[in-house]
Amino acid sequence: MYDPLELGRQTARIVCRGTARKYYRFRPARFYGGIATADCLGCNLRCAFCWAWEQLHQVQKLGQFYEAKEVAERLAAIARKKGFSQVRLSGNEPTLGMTHLIEVLRHLPQELAFILETNGIILGAEAQWAKELAVFPQVFARVSLKGCTPEEFSHLTGAVPEGFALQLKALEHLLAAGIDCHAAVMVSFSPAESRERLRHRLASIHPALGDFEQEELILYPAVAARLTKRGLSCFSGYLPGSLP
Repeated sequence: MYDPLELGRQTARIVCRGTARKYYRFRPARFYGGIATADCLGCNLRCAFCWAWEQLHQVQKLGQFYEAKEVAERLAAIARKKGFSQVRLSGNEPTLGMTHLIEVLRHLPQELAFILETNGIILGAEAQWAKELAVFPQVFARVSLKGCTPEEFSHLTGAVPEGFALQLKALEHLLAAGIDCHAAVMVSFSPAESRERLRHRLASIHPALGDFEQEELILYPAVAARLTKRGLSCFSGYLPGSLP
């Protein structure tokens, strides 16, 4: 097992360079009703179900460095062309380069909503980052929990179970800073009883968090093979192309 904070520091040395960060594509996406997306490289987790596994393990070879201003300009251009009102950084973990992320937000037009998709590890470890994000009122955070318990988190990510507490702490820090947020939980590997325990735990942080978004596994062939190799079985999931 690995420490996700240490893995994040090691990876950041590869994919972050001052206010620049590595990206491998910029695209419009259908999620959230339409959103301009910049796919970054580098993550501090190794989730068995990750759809970006190939990119995750080729951070030295893929992509190129972009300054924050250019990332913001590319996102804004895609949003204008497609008529989108939302933008995001996706692909891997956006908070790996917090200095870069803050600078992207500084350069984005304020009328564009920014959806922060994050595993919350770094935000949970360092409360000051939530305070810096709170300067930008257009930020909404979607914290993706990897399972419903520390044990599930560790089985799914290969990381030490203590990382799960950092994910929950991220929600506390975001709420304390006044940032709108919600939890999205990968539940395909979680029995009903652990889902219910998590619901109560999240509601104890804030009542609204108890109504969390339930993420279902997409069974891409490479993902299914990886799960089999790790001996992981899921309770539910979708085949590619069959999402509702």
